[in-house]
Parts: sequence; C-alpha cells; structure tokens
Amino acid sequence: MNNRVIITIGCILIAISVWVIAAKSRRASSSGTSSAIATAVAPKGGTITPSAEKLQKTARALARDGELLKAKEVYQRILSNPADAEDMAGIQQEQETLNMRLLMSNTPVPDKTVIHEVDTGDTLGKIAKKYGTTVEFIKQSNNLKSDVIRVGQKLRIWTGTFNIFVDKSQNILILKDGNEIVKSYRVSTGENNSTPVGDFTITTKLVDPVWFNRGVVVPPDSPQNVLGSRWLGFDYPGYGIHGTVEPDNIGKQVTAGCVRMRNEDVEELYGIVPTGTKVSVVD
Repeated sequence: MNNRVIITIGCILIAISVWVIAAKSRRASSSGTSSAIATAVAPKGGTITPSAEKLQKTARALARDGELLKAKEVYQRILSNPADAEDMAGIQQEQETLNMRLLMSNTPVPDKTVIHEVDTGDTLGKIAKKYGTTVEFIKQSNNLKSDVIRVGQKLRIWTGTFNIFVDKSQNILILKDGNEIVKSYRVSTGENNSTPVGDFTITTKLVDPVWFNRGVVVPPDSPQNVLGSRWLGFDYPGYGIHGTVEPDNIGKQVTAGCVRMRNEDVEELYGIVPTGTKVSVVD
C-alpha cells in the first residue's frame, strides 16, 4: 500500500515538473521573439548587433504583422550599414515596397501626415489643394471608392513634399519625399542625349493624353500614340514624363527627349505627385 502511494506521488511530481518546464519554454520562446524585435528597432550602440540577415527577417515579420513604421526603422538600420549586407539591391527593393504600402495605407506617420476632419463645404479637390496633394492619393490611402465624403469624416492626409530625380546615365527615376527615397523606377530617356538636363516643375497632368505629332493629332486609343496612359508635363515646352506603348524599350535611351515609364508605373506616380512637383534631371 505504501509503495503504491509512493509511486503515485512520484508520478504526480514528474507530471508537474514536465508542465513547469514546458511553461518556461513557452515563455522563453515568446520573450526571445520580443527581444529580437526590440533589439532590431533599438538605436545603434547597444552591445548586440544582429546580422543584416537577421534584421531583414525581423523587418519582414514586422511588415507581415502590419507594423509598417517599425519595419521601416529596421530596413533603414540595415541600409545605413551597407557593408553588413550582401543583397543591398534586394533589401532596398523590399524597403521601397514597404514605403509604398505605408503611403497607400491610413497609418499615421509622425511629421508626414495629418488627420483632416471633413467640414461643411469640403470636397476632395479642396482638401487636396489645401495640403498640396492629389485627390487620387487621398482616395487610395483612405480606401475611398468614390469622391463622396461626409461631414465629420476623418481622412489621413500625407503632407510630405515629393520631388523627382532622373538619372539619364542609369535610366532611373527616383521618387523622393524630401531627401528620402520612396521608390525608384526604370525609365527610358532621350536618344542621342536629347533629354534636357536641369531643374523643372510639373505644370500639367493629363489622363489618356492626345499626342500632337508634327501637326498630326494622334488619339489616346491609337497604337501610334507614344504617350501611353498619363502625361506629366514640364515647364519646358514639349517635354515631360509619360507612359509608353513600347514597354520592352524601358531602360534604353530611345525617346525623342521625354522621360518614358511603363504605364502602370506612370499611373502610380501620377496619383501621388501634384502639379508643382519639382523634377531634377542629370546626365
């Protein structure tokens, strides 16, 4: 009888020990994950410096969880130490994808966004003009399906100042917010170095533009209309940024002088930048 009691008590003690160990393991695992994320977003100068690969995994996890601002901090940390990462181009592309997610979300961003409460008489056009943005950008970042807004509705508005940088030698267009790179695009520039160099301003924006080719009017739906689906005209007559009907030539110096983009890219850019946006073109 005494032996059975001892055996029973022993079994109970073993079961309790196993349960305690498992519980500790679960807490340690959870704590380890939290510590990894905290270490990744902490300022530099600590005693532990995660590898770029580990930071990249952390950034991806944060992005998957919708923690866009924290993920951006981690990517910026990786890019500030390029010698630590093997695939800097891939990491830069991941950050640009994240940047666009952040732009098109309704996530508040310190010093970059405000919350506008719709007042009597407001329209999307008036709001866009007030903050120097576009109707398309407001609609997309607030998931609006139409131009209808209601009094009291709260809208997240991006207040950063966009500018565009074009490098003819690389056939790259870079969208920037202040000095920060938002996204880079492959483009085509002018044949025989015909794209003008200098600082310009976007003064006109057109959807499905008509092309006036040496006195001939080429309608938007014509396969001969080289302007594609969008036109962003410079304050330099005859020049601007536009779409294409020849996407295979993107990345080459083949245009008559304009900056040419894939239609899906120029449509994205068109929706973000307002008239008045500055453009810098360099050799």
